[in-house]
Amino acid sequence: MSTETNGASAGSLRARDLGIPFDGMPGERNALVDVAGVEIGHTTLISEKARARTGATAIHPRGRAGVGEAVAAGVHSFNGNGELTGSHWIREAGSFATPIVLTSTHAVGDAHRGVIDWMLRERPGLGERWLLPVVGETWDGRLNDATVRHLLSDDIIAALDAASADTLAEGPVGGGTGMICYGRKGGNGTASRLVDYEGESYAVGVFLQANFGDAHELRVMGRPLATPPVDGNAISTAPAGAGSLIVVVGTDAPLLPGQCAALARRVSLGVGRTGTAGSHFSGDIFLAFSTANTGAFGSQPPASGRPGETATLDTVQTVPWGCMDPFYTAVVQATEEAILNALVAGRDVHGPKGLLVAGVDHDEVRSLFVQKTEEAVR
Repeated sequence: MSTETNGASAGSLRARDLGIPFDGMPGERNALVDVAGVEIGHTTLISEKARARTGATAIHPRGRAGVGEAVAAGVHSFNGNGELTGSHWIREAGSFATPIVLTSTHAVGDAHRGVIDWMLRERPGLGERWLLPVVGETWDGRLNDATVRHLLSDDIIAALDAASADTLAEGPVGGGTGMICYGRKGGNGTASRLVDYEGESYAVGVFLQANFGDAHELRVMGRPLATPPVDGNAISTAPAGAGSLIVVVGTDAPLLPGQCAALARRVSLGVGRTGTAGSHFSGDIFLAFSTANTGAFGSQPPASGRPGETATLDTVQTVPWGCMDPFYTAVVQATEEAILNALVAGRDVHGPKGLLVAGVDHDEVRSLFVQKTEEAVR
């Protein structure tokens, strides 16, 4: 079996390279890692003999050095046919302090264990209380034999160890390795936008694992693409539109947990721009976090540990609710571009049972916007 950490897709073609006229101002990398401190790593497992095409992606909101330091957070379930572990606590406490791992549906247990093992190794003091990892999944069972336990906790640890702010790998890598989106080869995608507020420039980044949508639904800036041919019967083993989508939004803007939840809700609008109506059989779950206000959102007991004793008051800064609109817009724009980045990074893949999943036709996408430019000139 071939095993890789991170991937060689950095520097590959992205959606805006095909002439798509996206709105908004992207960050330097046009990726979630534009949010200072964020680190991302991947483990990819591929074996034709073992019918394995799967992996895991690890996201450290404050980098490996900052694990255990809580971030303000909120979640939103657009459609709940999926899993994001730890989400009940995020809703309750408005924060989390572990890495995030995205992987295959049937690998959630090993990913959960892998995060615990990694944190016990890196921050043994944290494990003396309890650990509640954040693990999201989408189902890769059409290109991967998901009934087999390919991923183990050591593979999750490898992804966590490999995380870097320099990683920019999209498409079929890490947790996105075996995913299909809109009937084309899907996978990981990322994008970012910059928001100016009160003399400061804040980054809003999106990272997602795209495995959703029916082939005829896809729209690129409102324009349809030709439905790709299907070779083999494996795609039809799942209902049209089935799959899932996990989206992680990060920002360095100072936000409250409720405002993070509001960002997570706006992901739905960005997803809708790409065409889907949201399938009943798709698990679409979104998480947003803010790295600002370090030290303010941890669930710490009183210093003495005695019940009833008051703790020190937390003090936070926050963007006023009435000024949130530019941040909402940034999420919508970055989500749309991240999905198209995932598709553009895809390539033709042959899976089991004679299945061929084609990547997006780059020339077809280019032709849509060359025509638009020529029409504008006329």
